[in-house]
Amino acid sequence: MLLLNPKKPDRFYPDERSREIMLKTIEFFEAKGKARIKKDDHERVWYSDFIEFQKKEKLFSTLLTPAGCGGPDARWDTWRICEFNEILAFYGLPYWYTWQVSILGLGPIWMSKNEEARRRAARLLEEGAVFAFGLSEKEHGADIYSTEMNLKPGPDGTWLANGRKYYIGNGNAAPMVSTFGKMASTGEYVFFVANYSHRNYECVRNVVNSQNFVSEFGLHDYPITQADILHVGQDAWDAALNTVNIGKYNLGWASIGICEHALYEAFTHASHRKLYGMRVTDFPHVRQLFVDAWSRLIAMKLFALRAADYMRVASPDDRRYLLYNPVMKMKVTTQGEDVINLLWDVIAAKGFEKDTYFEMAARDIRAMPKLEGTVHVNIALIVKFMMSYFTNPGPFAPVPRQDQAANDSFLFNQGPAKGLGRIRFHDFRKAYAAWDLPNVKIFREQTRAFMEMGIGAPADEAQQKDIDFLLAVGEIFTLIVYGQLILENATLYNVGPDVVDQVFDFMVRDFSKFAVTLHGKQSTRADQAEFCMKMIRRPQADPDRYARIWKDCMLPLDGAYVMPE
Repeated sequence: MLLLNPKKPDRFYPDERSREIMLKTIEFFEAKGKARIKKDDHERVWYSDFIEFQKKEKLFSTLLTPAGCGGPDARWDTWRICEFNEILAFYGLPYWYTWQVSILGLGPIWMSKNEEARRRAARLLEEGAVFAFGLSEKEHGADIYSTEMNLKPGPDGTWLANGRKYYIGNGNAAPMVSTFGKMASTGEYVFFVANYSHRNYECVRNVVNSQNFVSEFGLHDYPITQADILHVGQDAWDAALNTVNIGKYNLGWASIGICEHALYEAFTHASHRKLYGMRVTDFPHVRQLFVDAWSRLIAMKLFALRAADYMRVASPDDRRYLLYNPVMKMKVTTQGEDVINLLWDVIAAKGFEKDTYFEMAARDIRAMPKLEGTVHVNIALIVKFMMSYFTNPGPFAPVPRQDQAANDSFLFNQGPAKGLGRIRFHDFRKAYAAWDLPNVKIFREQTRAFMEMGIGAPADEAQQKDIDFLLAVGEIFTLIVYGQLILENATLYNVGPDVVDQVFDFMVRDFSKFAVTLHGKQSTRADQAEFCMKMIRRPQADPDRYARIWKDCMLPLDGAYVMPE
């Protein structure tokens, strides 16, 4: 029901143009075929055919231009952006990548008060251009405190830019590269735009062995005028962080698209293979691997859709999405790795074969947790919200499903990137109380034990500075937030109790696994270890529920989608 199937593209769209975009994109890839996609992947072909297709159909222009800056159908609509993310990754991560780094490159532009730069971006989108985000540097990664890119004053009120950037997607083709640096004279942060085709712009190389062009580029006395300046000072810093807040959410959708295609391929293969006189899908361990993979994928998508709802209702008084986005980035992407690992344990050597989609999936799924901030960076951000989440719920009205045709203007007017500890959340316990299911109840008891540890055996001053300890705590807290939004969306999407209880079967097991990890940490005290033991629980098995899941949800995957050669 929740999985993308290009043969049955029946997701709700609030307008015909949005539906047309998705159907034409599916048609493009279906016509291209798996053999050509694989050939391009193996030969590391720059995806100019896709860029030309999106240019002809004005896809990026429609989807990535805020309302009022482009045509009548143009708006920044997170609902349909999610769908486009998913479709592109379903067919191949490189197609998603050029779109994703364009989103990042556009962030500082749409957040800027520089109307000339905004008009230039809208015109270039209309002409089919891609964009780039020049933040990282070779020696510093995403440590933007240490950026060495600088603008030195020229004699006539202009500047000269000097420095190098690294890991910059589309840096070989973007006429507007949003570039982060410092003013050489004052040390103030600055965002400005550079053009890849300028003679003082050196595209040094592609740093990856891939269809993607992930560039290292250098600016050598590159002339910058006031028309090229997007942000200066605190605004530049805020634009960097707020752009990442928007962009990193998309990585979870890339993981979802990859896993969906891999699941169809793996299940259909296994269903038609016999070993030792048995169909592979009749082996009990194979069924468990598939059910786990499927239920994890359903959970990923339920969380992702619900997190988007909170992005769309965000305002200066409601910034809950700043917790849900790093959870999306960290948790959904690592769950994607788990899904691929489970499927790979079934199909084994088949997963290496060069003519399968799975071969790409097994490689590309590893990238998602490592881009736009590592898992560790995002957990460190997530734990900043823990005290407020548990102890200071706010009076928020229920948020319904946000699938309306609307421009999400607040995303480009987020304000200062600070004050995270003051953000309030609605009472998470209501979502758990709404489901009277065995494994949800067990998970609720595990959560209670975790909260009791925070009261009865709180982290001491040394532990609060111990990143290793905080990461272990953060895994458990993340799982609680993850479960909350899954349950909220299961209600909104009328997901049945069998599916929800099966999802919480693995959630209970994961909670226990993280509790064991915390229990074993060198810095965990004895009193805290006792609470960890209370968190270790078994899910409640239900053979009848499991059989229904297999019959109603798993068996229909056989042949449900096979990509044309």
